[in-house]
Amino acid sequence: MPSVPLPPKESNLFKRILKCYEQKQYKNGLKFCKMILSNPKFAEHGETLAMKGLTLNCLGKKEEAYEFVRKGLRNDVKSHVCWHVYGLLQRSDKKYDEAIKCYRNALKLDKDNLQILRDLSLLQIQMRDLEGYRETRYQLLQLRPTQRASWIGYAIAYHLLKDYDMALKLLEEFRKTQQIPPNKIDYEYSELILYQNQVMREADLFQESLEHIETYEKQICDKLIVEEIKGEMLLKLGRLKEAGEVYRELIERNAENWYYYEGLEKALQPSTLEERLQIYEEVSKRHPRAVSPRRLPLNFVSGEKFRQLMDKFLRVNFSKGCPPLFTTLKSLYYNPEKVSTIQELVTGYEASLKTCDLFSTCENREKEPPTTLLWVRYFLAQHFDKLGQCSLALEYINAAIASTPTLIELFYLKAKIYKHVGNLKEAAKWMDEAQSLDTADRFINSKCAKYMLRANMVKDAEEMCSKFTREGTSAMENLNEMQCMWFQTECAAAYQRLGKYGDALKKCHEVERHFFEITDDQFDFHTYCMRKMTLRAYVDLLRLEDVLRKHAFYFKAARSAIEIYLKLHDNPLTNESKEQEVNSENLSAKELKKMLSKQRRAQKKAKLEEERKHAERERQQKNQKKKRDEEEEEISGPREELVPEKLERVENPLEEAIKFLIPLKNLIGDDIETHLLAFEIYFRKGKFLLMLQSVKRAFAINSNNPWLHECLIKFSKAGAKMMYFLDKSRQEKAIAVATRLDKNMRDRNVKTLTKVFEALLDGSFGSCHTQCEEYQAACHKLFPFTSAFMPATNEDDSSIASVNHTAINHDLLSNEI
Repeated sequence: MPSVPLPPKESNLFKRILKCYEQKQYKNGLKFCKMILSNPKFAEHGETLAMKGLTLNCLGKKEEAYEFVRKGLRNDVKSHVCWHVYGLLQRSDKKYDEAIKCYRNALKLDKDNLQILRDLSLLQIQMRDLEGYRETRYQLLQLRPTQRASWIGYAIAYHLLKDYDMALKLLEEFRKTQQIPPNKIDYEYSELILYQNQVMREADLFQESLEHIETYEKQICDKLIVEEIKGEMLLKLGRLKEAGEVYRELIERNAENWYYYEGLEKALQPSTLEERLQIYEEVSKRHPRAVSPRRLPLNFVSGEKFRQLMDKFLRVNFSKGCPPLFTTLKSLYYNPEKVSTIQELVTGYEASLKTCDLFSTCENREKEPPTTLLWVRYFLAQHFDKLGQCSLALEYINAAIASTPTLIELFYLKAKIYKHVGNLKEAAKWMDEAQSLDTADRFINSKCAKYMLRANMVKDAEEMCSKFTREGTSAMENLNEMQCMWFQTECAAAYQRLGKYGDALKKCHEVERHFFEITDDQFDFHTYCMRKMTLRAYVDLLRLEDVLRKHAFYFKAARSAIEIYLKLHDNPLTNESKEQEVNSENLSAKELKKMLSKQRRAQKKAKLEEERKHAERERQQKNQKKKRDEEEEEISGPREELVPEKLERVENPLEEAIKFLIPLKNLIGDDIETHLLAFEIYFRKGKFLLMLQSVKRAFAINSNNPWLHECLIKFSKAGAKMMYFLDKSRQEKAIAVATRLDKNMRDRNVKTLTKVFEALLDGSFGSCHTQCEEYQAACHKLFPFTSAFMPATNEDDSSIASVNHTAINHDLLSNEI
């Protein structure tokens, strides 16, 4: 039933409640609520109860808030205020669909309420309900036709729905209302014109776009983008001569932009190689210090001409001392002929510089400084590392370090080489050495931490990062707060390898939360961008957010989480206390006493660690509370804490895995791993049609993928493992197929062989200790620096086999079968 209307005194108090809410004076707001509700006549006043609930929610008292808001709504179900407040409460809880329903109910009762319409439009664009957003923006335009945001919001709705004609009409009508003199440059007006032009280009209105940009050129602040648009549109319209002039002007402005050279080539349309080279030679004469006009011809020339240009390019850079030279040339390494030429030239330089300090013994010119030989060796080490000849690469880098033992880049490269051969402990050691040469360098510090995580040295990595994190908080917490996702994804992978599944899942869920927060942060921009007229950036932001979970960080975290949940489904964690009870029955009195003593020590250590963590949590919560009080921020209550022990003992691991899989299927369907992970989940759930769908999609992407062969084998109940499982007598045959190492074998690299070795170790082929040792020795001969193949030593190695999907030599197996 509707509430009794408030008399003037209480009505004024209610207005003050609204004002206190807007100004975030929540405690004062509660006082005024109490003053109204303490009157017996208005003790059940719905709108006041609802506002009390909303205010309590802002103070973090969520349960009480829901109780009061629902009570208020029951007492006055016909009040638009109660429905609006209920919508705000749902929105603060991230229940956007429910909030939209509440707003719609509120609008049924007060269809022209501006605030409700604005709030509804924000949720609709957030949820990408574009049709609903257009309707709401139309209502706002009718109610407030003089406001800029009304026109812009309505135009953006049509733009996002790809109704370009209507969007352009609205933008043009709005532009006509702007009283900006032709000679005056106004930033917001400039952004409006550029946004208008962007819509034209997306609608393929190239002629209109060119005329538009030329008409308003003087009123646009960003002169560079004007020229870029002109060049692009002239090319599209086939006006090549004019386009060529535009791109020449752009190159004069920035001679290092590869996109401009591409445009110039399209405009000039050179018919021969000589004409094409002439373009770059002309630019190089005008800009002798520019790198791009000398580097780009190396992409398309070959033979003797390539040798001449490469020789000249290398000599200049080696003499000057250019550390990123190899990175600049790395894209050429797809061509074996060019790789051979580069190797021949640089090894020749090295031999000549050692004997006579010249690039060639035939020359009669000024001698090169000693640093030239250093950079040549540095380049050769990278070159041979790229080619997989790690012994040669180490020889060159060791020679460079011997001559200059204080150059960080040399130790950095040595660590990289060891990483590529699979010796991660040694890689971390040399990266630590590089870091020690400049402890104030954040980049090398981060790299060192990353290498330590790859070597499963989590504590060392945390200590390394703590040099640059905030004092007074643990590095892990601070890195999570700063959304440092490279650290968290690597940390998750390290914990996964160490078998600490709870800690690994915690990191994966933290990354997932970061992506949720980034998506949620759009709210701050829906009104801001229309107010500031940053419309191009706003549309780009919306499009980015739509594909946000395509990012590599999310993929890595999701993949780790899915693999762990699959592992937990296959081998659920047992209750440790029950295991110990069973084991204690088989022990002697002396052994039992020893075991109990060990348990007590472990419990004491765990208790101390828990107390330390608890004290740290309390201190952080106190700091956060203080910060909230100072800033008077609106909060939506504390988030559920991620506890590793709970995460690794979930009731249904496959359902948790599917939560991570869904964004991958929606956004990263072009990656074969997405479909193979999907297959592994559906295989365990017994969903045969979804299994078939997954392998078909994977097959369409790459029919030769080894993991795909394993999935096909699982699907057809065949394969080397199935040989063993179905017929134990065929174990020898299965192992022989999987452990072939002849030169004809595809993918005979560290990664593949390590996975085969892990499959032998984890018992996938049954008991095969002798064959495992023989295979390890054979692999050690091929890759002597790889730690996985090194003979076992007495020292404890914390590195535990990866929990990735069981990997065997799938190509060979499928062919053999």
